[in-house]
Amino acid sequence: MTDAKRDLADVIEEFVAAFNDNDLDRVMSFFSETAEYCPGNGVTHHGRAAIRAEFAPQFAGRYGAMRFEVYDRLVDQARRRAAIRWVCRIDISGPRGRAVPLALRLFARLRYGTHMRWHGVDVFHFDTDGAITGKYTYANYRIPPLMQRDREPSW
Repeated sequence: MTDAKRDLADVIEEFVAAFNDNDLDRVMSFFSETAEYCPGNGVTHHGRAAIRAEFAPQFAGRYGAMRFEVYDRLVDQARRRAAIRWVCRIDISGPRGRAVPLALRLFARLRYGTHMRWHGVDVFHFDTDGAITGKYTYANYRIPPLMQRDREPSW
């Protein structure tokens, strides 16, 4: 991810694809060593190791199978910034659903069913080499989270 001429729109597309492929190593390859991640819950994670630790439960299936769909993408190539508006579709019905803690799985099934969706926005900052130096997520983190029942996913 160190090609300065690289189009940031392509980087974002590949980054989201890595999330959807559930490939934590590939996701982490997009971050600079000194990147920061603010997931929107008031905590900031500094450096690749801390960001990896924050992402690890998601990639281990703790929340079920997750897939992100991007609604909108804005890129400011000159200023090295990008933003995406997304929906995260969650499926707790299959094998990955069994990794969700039982109490959470039962609560989610009773309240939402086995398919849910959650909306948010990510703002990205990039260095001159095209690595992510900052990822700032804006979503609803209330308890219980603002989820909605979802149709059967098409993926």
